[in-house]
Amino acid sequence: MSKPYYIEEDLKKFGKIKDFQKELGDKFFQWYDEVFKEGALTQREKSLIALAVAHAVQCPYCIDAYTSSSLEKGADEEQMMEAVHIAAAIRGGASLVHGVQMMNKVNDFTM
Repeated sequence: MSKPYYIEEDLKKFGKIKDFQKELGDKFFQWYDEVFKEGALTQREKSLIALAVAHAVQCPYCIDAYTSSSLEKGADEEQMMEAVHIAAAIRGGASLVHGVQMMNKVNDFTM
């Protein structure tokens, strides 16, 4: 039996991405750390945004990381699920709004 694609323990290895390209890895983590510092948004707000984005891009590692981060930063289950619903609404809306392209094509074809 082959290993599953998603292995929870691999999340702990994220820092190892620098092993194959240290300079770029260091720059990424420097930027990443800066992005998540308290600023115009609180760290809790940033974690909730990251949780929503993690669901939108369907990254199981990010979902794990930002579920934990959101809880650690004081978010509750209701806020986290609301963030997930926002991500789902945006994904659904993005699919539907592209329906306008289909409608335009149908109109061009039938006119």
